[in-house]
Amino acid sequence: MKINNNLNYENLKNDLFAGFTIAIVALPLAMAFAIASGVSPEKGLFTAIIAGFLISVFGGSKYQIGGPTGAFVVILYGIIASYGYEGLVIATLMAGVILIIMGLLKLGNIIKFIPYPVTMGFTSGIALIIFSTQVKDFFGLSITNVPASFLGQWITYATNIQLLNPYALLISILSLFILTNSKKVFSKIPSPIIAIAVGIFLVYAFNLPVETIESKFGQIPNSIPFPSLPELNFQKMELLFPSALSIAFLGAIESLMCAVVADGMTGYKHNSNKELIGQGIANIGSVFFGGIPATGALARTATNIKAGATSRLSGIIHSVMLFLFMLLLSPLILKIPLATLSAILVIVAWNMAEVKHFKSILFKSPKRDRIVLLVTFLLTIFVNLNTAIQIGMLLAVIVFMQRLIEVSEISNLKTVPQEEDPYSITLKDVPPCIEVYEINGPFFFGIADKFKSTLNVVAKRKPSAIILRMRNVPIIDSTGIKNLEEFIESSKIQNISLIISGADYKLRAKFEKYGLTDKIGNENICENIDLALVRAKEIIKIKHPETGLCPK
Repeated sequence: MKINNNLNYENLKNDLFAGFTIAIVALPLAMAFAIASGVSPEKGLFTAIIAGFLISVFGGSKYQIGGPTGAFVVILYGIIASYGYEGLVIATLMAGVILIIMGLLKLGNIIKFIPYPVTMGFTSGIALIIFSTQVKDFFGLSITNVPASFLGQWITYATNIQLLNPYALLISILSLFILTNSKKVFSKIPSPIIAIAVGIFLVYAFNLPVETIESKFGQIPNSIPFPSLPELNFQKMELLFPSALSIAFLGAIESLMCAVVADGMTGYKHNSNKELIGQGIANIGSVFFGGIPATGALARTATNIKAGATSRLSGIIHSVMLFLFMLLLSPLILKIPLATLSAILVIVAWNMAEVKHFKSILFKSPKRDRIVLLVTFLLTIFVNLNTAIQIGMLLAVIVFMQRLIEVSEISNLKTVPQEEDPYSITLKDVPPCIEVYEINGPFFFGIADKFKSTLNVVAKRKPSAIILRMRNVPIIDSTGIKNLEEFIESSKIQNISLIISGADYKLRAKFEKYGLTDKIGNENICENIDLALVRAKEIIKIKHPETGLCPK
């Protein structure tokens, strides 16, 4: 494996800075996710160190930062409540093997076909549950046992509201303010670190009666534990297999989504199947050294890229720095108030919920997409994540089949023979710096990834404009809208104009409804290919005024 094909002093300096920055960001998050999952905080650190290292070494994306994430909180909490940490280790080992098998079978691309309403449904549900689990520490409620169920938690909170700790609430609110506003003043310092520093100072300067990591969990080790595994037997493995599938499924989705976002930010193309294998190795390694499940962490990966990372080395450095923090700063880590960590997770939950996209599907998408979204969301909250994913996928398949039936038709080719099509692109004068691509059939989640991949390849040729012919597109769903929106944004960054040709009134109404008309430009939405080519030639003249022609 090559860490960096262009290793030099400048790249090494950038990777060192990025790795150090991510370690600072990952430190509180790793502990917060561990506590929210029902385990002690050091297990989150073990995960970020071991799994983070292995994901950077063996994963399919050179910018990916791995570790514990919010996506796992709900399922891990349930497994630990029912089977203890030993059960979680067994489930994670099986999940790791499943991920490796998925990668070897080259199933990486198939994972991308999961419909957006399904992923949005269970992701928003997980976000709400994370928020629910943080209410106790956020308000400093001195409750010994909080129920695992969503309704049970809120009934418990309501009946024990008199136990509120005003000092804990004050620290929580102040931490929220810092987390959302500190970048305006301290742009270079990660906001969680500022919030933690302020929280520690207030608690110990004024001797506030607020629960900390030390008061709740006691001492935490300052070294990685010796590797060990629980006793494995078929009965336990059979019992935990559904949970292992959920861990593998979530890990695959999160890591691949994260890798796709990293690709969009850098232009690098990740290897989906290698990513799954790397995630499998990392999860096995994590629990082997006392950790919990891990996957690609979107916020940390994005921060890694923004911090100037150039290779996998930044992720490796992030793991090494976390180990040094644990080794040297464990006495300080113990002083962190739980109220501050709960505030950090409240922000994580809010970002994870993607309220804007949730509302967009709920109020603007076709009725069946709304049903899939709501059923998946509600099952995640009130039943469990396993059931939510299974039912959500089943509903999505049913919707998919219904849409295929609706758009299927038999056409009489004698009416308009293909070879006599007056709008055939072969009969047109197309400038060399103009690319033309045509979608035939419904633009929905089944072809969304193919659409993205194909147009990304076209965009690499740096044309002045891309004409997207949509004369044969009868419908477009939420996933298609999202992919088209992402492509519009990436085209603008690369100074490529997008022209839509032949979209019927239904598609135009969808564009208007989702705000795509303004983003594309009304002048770039043309009735037919002739008008689209006229517009493309106008764009060439604007972009190349010296000659009015395509550059050689």
